[in-house]
Amino acid sequence: MASKGTVALEAMIAEATVDTDGHEDERAGLFAMIEEHLAVPFTTTVLGVEVTVRKVELTADSIAAVCARGRHRQRVGLLDLPLPTPAPDGAGWIDAYRHWARR
Repeated sequence: MASKGTVALEAMIAEATVDTDGHEDERAGLFAMIEEHLAVPFTTTVLGVEVTVRKVELTADSIAAVCARGRHRQRVGLLDLPLPTPAPDGAGWIDAYRHWARR
């Protein structure tokens, strides 16, 4: 039996991927929901360094966060991005993307 959290994530995935055709389309649908709902900027820690997530981008094979520290910028895949506590508004869509990616 699926957990309530899994059921909610599956519902979010279904909402984001309705009328999609294939893996790339599904990822694009999830990206659209993340981009629309995730409150940016927010601060998190990557490899022990505090960074600011400025935006998310759809890359050729994933969704990435554009992280900034001073004038430096680095893309970090959302599958690897540690989220702060408390998580920013809309972070549930990152959870849905991570769940989708593990399928």
